[in-house]
Amino acid sequence: MAFDAGMLACTLSEIRKTVLGARVERVFMPARDEIILSLRLPEGGKRLLINAGANHPRLGLSEIQKENPAVPPMLCMLLRKHLQGAKLSGARQLGFERVAVLEFDARDEMGFSTVRRLYCEIMGKYSNLIFTDETDKILSVLNPVDFSTSSRRQVLPGMRYELPPSQEKIDPITVSRDDFKAAWSSAPIEGKAEKWILSTFLGISAAVAREIVFMATGRVDTLVSGCSADRLEACFFEVMNAVREENFSPCMVLDGNAPVEYAFLPLKQYTGYEIKDFSSAGELLDAFFGARDKVENIRRRAADILHLVGNAEARISKKLNLQRAELAECEKGALYKKQADLITANLHAIKPGLSRVELTDYEDYRPNGSFGTCAVELDLRVSPAANAQRLYKKYNKSKNARVELTRQIALGEEELAYLASVNDSLVHAETSADLSEVREELYRAGFASRMKHYAAPKKQPAPTVAEFRTSGGYRVLCGKNNLQNEYITHKLAGKTDYWFHVKNRPGSHVVLFAEGTEPPERDFTEAAEIAALYSSAEGTNIEVDYTLVKNLRKPPNAKPGFVIYHTNWSCVVTPDETKIAQMRVK
Repeated sequence: MAFDAGMLACTLSEIRKTVLGARVERVFMPARDEIILSLRLPEGGKRLLINAGANHPRLGLSEIQKENPAVPPMLCMLLRKHLQGAKLSGARQLGFERVAVLEFDARDEMGFSTVRRLYCEIMGKYSNLIFTDETDKILSVLNPVDFSTSSRRQVLPGMRYELPPSQEKIDPITVSRDDFKAAWSSAPIEGKAEKWILSTFLGISAAVAREIVFMATGRVDTLVSGCSADRLEACFFEVMNAVREENFSPCMVLDGNAPVEYAFLPLKQYTGYEIKDFSSAGELLDAFFGARDKVENIRRRAADILHLVGNAEARISKKLNLQRAELAECEKGALYKKQADLITANLHAIKPGLSRVELTDYEDYRPNGSFGTCAVELDLRVSPAANAQRLYKKYNKSKNARVELTRQIALGEEELAYLASVNDSLVHAETSADLSEVREELYRAGFASRMKHYAAPKKQPAPTVAEFRTSGGYRVLCGKNNLQNEYITHKLAGKTDYWFHVKNRPGSHVVLFAEGTEPPERDFTEAAEIAALYSSAEGTNIEVDYTLVKNLRKPPNAKPGFVIYHTNWSCVVTPDETKIAQMRVK
């Protein structure tokens, strides 16, 4: 799953063919480790994404729109100063390393022509972004490296840019067949051929190494001793020639809807999986990393909410376990009353000083005409009559406790269900505004008072909900959190509009605006699919309830977004995420 040198060559080839000569219109920095250059061409705009983070580092064209912080970081401001209006004049790879340099024809502070370079090092946790002038003097760096971090290579403003230290491996692009044979002759016989490729050549990922071995032997775990040298050499140079000739075929391996792997060449080693081909590297990277980036970004921004909700769920769950244990103890109340009744009925037969008595249980009639007995423990310090009163008090206490504990348990379960809906809101949150609404919702519900440095704003703007258009042109609104759910259900929807919600699970409120007509069956199905997708339900055949808005009721003092209904229809749908994305109004 690594972004290797071959994939970098693929993306740079696309950049050269697509946006070379484009001017930098804007510079954005949606995250600390991510830069987006908005490029302008005569035929339209393009977006060049550079991610130098430890998790998903990559470089390529992207169509994904990302939210930017209100205050841009210093590096973003510096890049805007030097690059806005500059022309992208070069995009090349340094050897077969995972290092790309983007060159820009720019103007300096005096208005003279100059060159600026962005060095993009796509190296996992060591990824970095270095901005230099025409002499490779470092002007700024995303992740500075000083002497305390590395004694081999320092990357600091004012220094000259140098390539990362050599790995003492062979460049697969420039290697000759004789050199390949010489390296193969010293390969460990009992080692795996894939491991030999990885340890011998630069810039090749594990997936590509396995693919070369698979092309040569039909297996990915073939040992060196079981691999034909001539066949492996032919397959190796076939892949490297494709890189040299820029003959790329980007593809992604899918397990159902889950991305598994990607590469710049077809991965035939994955039998039983779906192999999806892409026309461009940028489209592939968007498909593979888009959802992952969104989840990671939201989780990073929602760390305080996740911490609060997690602690609240743990606290309420612990309290519920204790209350359920107490409720189980209350089931002994009937036994206490029975024992008290038996003591009262047999006061004349109980001798003082007994700690335990066997009393006749007239409710336990045996087939032979006799009655069973019931053992009763007595407190020696008080009389039998006082023992009976003690047991009556325990019975009354358990009876009252059962009522209160049942009520408290129901309230605790409601709170857990509410927190589950908040977790579902975080899954579907898309912007900082969505997260602010969740914080406001938790504050109203009495949870966010525990958040440090949080103060409820005096006036909240109207929530921004997701809008869709069905095939028949009907408007559909979908809430991504409970405040949005309440807003569209109780403020925007009319009584004759249709309301959808996944059955018995946390999920979004979805409203199909009927506009005084009866929508076709297809439009009902599409609205139900939206409700299924924006819910905690997964998989296929998801049951969705729908009813007229006039049938909904909100109980007094209920949490935001909570409604009840008794008249409804149900349907079973399987949402198609791609189809629903096309229906969404941008």
